Amino acid sequence: MNEHATSHYLDLAARVASRAFGHAEPNPLVGAVIVKDGVVIGVGHHRRFGELHAERDAIANCRAQGHDPSGATLYCTLEPCAHTGKQPPCTEAVIEAGIRRVVIASRDPHSLSSGGWNILEQTGVRVELSNASRSAIELSQPFLHRLSTGRPWLIAKWAQTLDGRIATRTGASQWISSARSRARVHRLRAKVDAVLIGVGTALADDPMLTARECRNVRRNPKRIVLDTAGRLPRDSRLVKTADETPTIVYTRDPVRFAGTSIVAEQCDLDGDRIDLYSCLRHMNETHGVSTLLSESGPRLLGSLLEQDLVNEALVHIAPGVIGDELAKPVAVGREVPRLEQMRRFRLIRTKQINNDIELHYRAGELPDSALDQNRS
Repeated sequence: MNEHATSHYLDLAARVASRAFGHAEPNPLVGAVIVKDGVVIGVGHHRRFGELHAERDAIANCRAQGHDPSGATLYCTLEPCAHTGKQPPCTEAVIEAGIRRVVIASRDPHSLSSGGWNILEQTGVRVELSNASRSAIELSQPFLHRLSTGRPWLIAKWAQTLDGRIATRTGASQWISSARSRARVHRLRAKVDAVLIGVGTALADDPMLTARECRNVRRNPKRIVLDTAGRLPRDSRLVKTADETPTIVYTRDPVRFAGTSIVAEQCDLDGDRIDLYSCLRHMNETHGVSTLLSESGPRLLGSLLEQDLVNEALVHIAPGVIGDELAKPVAVGREVPRLEQMRRFRLIRTKQINNDIELHYRAGELPDSALDQNRS
């Protein structure tokens, strides 16, 4: 296999698939590219939940351009599915099209949809697993994470100064980053299932947490507040607009929110704090939250980091220095006597936004690709 060509085609499949972020979930983002005699003859992706899967979309695109996919190679970010759901099995479409080789970046471990590899091989289609494209492997990580843990993919977002402060000592934080940076956050909100904060942020900022200043609102995210003691004021904007935008509070005493439009959920406790693991699983299982954006303050972010629950981080660094040792840091609450105990992230993208810098990170290291998934 030509690794350079494989990387190119899987990278293309991943770029196309990423267009559906906010439309396809809870299904995975999947892209597919059909190549014949070294020429791309079809490109497709899973555009929206319930619509054509990537393989069928690519085959349809191929035929719409007057090409014959018979004998071609299909490059796909995820193993073709083998079950009937809202769409028929993708394996049937691949076999019917006469595709002779399939190259994938990740296996599908889902109990319903997996098995495509074996079905294809049994009909004479050659199937290969490749780690040539980092972006194609990363594309499936949110879906695979949700299947393996039962928790949503958690993106932590914050804006900070050059000296790592998110607010002054009095809690003033509006605005550290530029208007353009904030608009990008609104566009991200418009693609996720829910936005998460702790009650401290609710009390300090009285936020709305809605997606504004963006033309394409793909999702109206739920608003979720972790509030152990039920301190969220009834006259807060979150409570007063809960009939317009679904708002969920995890609390020790749901009765405190009787008579409001708040959905109050009884939370499990870990000592005197909310059990974050069970809370996140409940969000996924009960409220269908597959992607969660945390815009929390330092206390909750510190807890999320301590328990290794942050999968991705989006950081806006503003060109200013506060220089006050009592100004609010990014995260607190952890005890880290040794440097090797710090939570490390890997940088996947940078972007300059006016004078701000946007840094995009993923937690941990990629698994030694999907190659190891198939050897077991």
